Amino acid sequence: MTGMAAAAGMADAAHGGDGPTRSVGRDLWAHATIEPGREGIVEVGGYEGAPLGEGSVLTLTAPAQTKVTGTPFAAGGYRGAVALGGNSGTYTFVGSPAAAEGSAADGATADESATEESATEESAGDDLVADESGADPSASATWKGRRFPFVLSVPADAEPGTRLPDCALVLRDADGTVRQRGTCTVTVGLPAPVLSRPQSGVPLGALPKMSGAAYPGAQVTVRDAQEEEVCSTTAAPAGTWFCVPSHRLPPGPGRLQATATLNGVSAASEQIDIIVTGSADAQPDTVSDGGGGPL
Repeated sequence: MTGMAAAAGMADAAHGGDGPTRSVGRDLWAHATIEPGREGIVEVGGYEGAPLGEGSVLTLTAPAQTKVTGTPFAAGGYRGAVALGGNSGTYTFVGSPAAAEGSAADGATADESATEESATEESAGDDLVADESGADPSASATWKGRRFPFVLSVPADAEPGTRLPDCALVLRDADGTVRQRGTCTVTVGLPAPVLSRPQSGVPLGALPKMSGAAYPGAQVTVRDAQEEEVCSTTAAPAGTWFCVPSHRLPPGPGRLQATATLNGVSAASEQIDIIVTGSADAQPDTVSDGGGGPL
């Protein structure tokens, strides 16, 4: 999957419809291709701005027809949540666990050494230096350079090749100021076709009938190991297809694979190994078994 990146950022201190915006010059991005009736991962990335502190939130608004069903990011310091009904999902930065453990350990050490005046003064001096630096250890590795996965569910009746609209991304700081926006591209994929005949490893004549299953209306093409077309057809409304080679297959071992194409998206079956005996069938088998026929 390749990502999309837009370079037009919003002007500093611009005000959108839902609050002030401070752009850093690049958009957030995400993309995925998900088959009908399946779930898929959409990874959000692209933030290159300054670290944001605890309470900053990344939100993905689900594209039309889909639902957010999960937020599986496993790294510590982030809390994922799915809105009621699945219309959106969020990740909230709640602070680095390592930083929190360090703070607890520092507190215990300070209590144990409370009677040692010089050690206490030294610790206070160190704290002052840290404060003056302006660094926030818990925020130093937040959104920048990371990708955040959201699980999306696509309905079974979604049309393959459709780009689903209305997917939106927004990253806000703890004050609710929008720090970055973006869009995500979710395309409905095409289920892989099935090449069920001929069976792998079974000796064949030179004009064997090919058949299988595919998404209704998809163009199905069977190719050999050299990517040469063997035969092609259109899957029937019931999702079945068959075709017969237009020329004799060469004798000996070979390989076949079916590819389905519809509305600009495609998918391929598993490859099967074949053995052609070299003797052509007396008459090509063109009897339909409920599927499409050869073109």
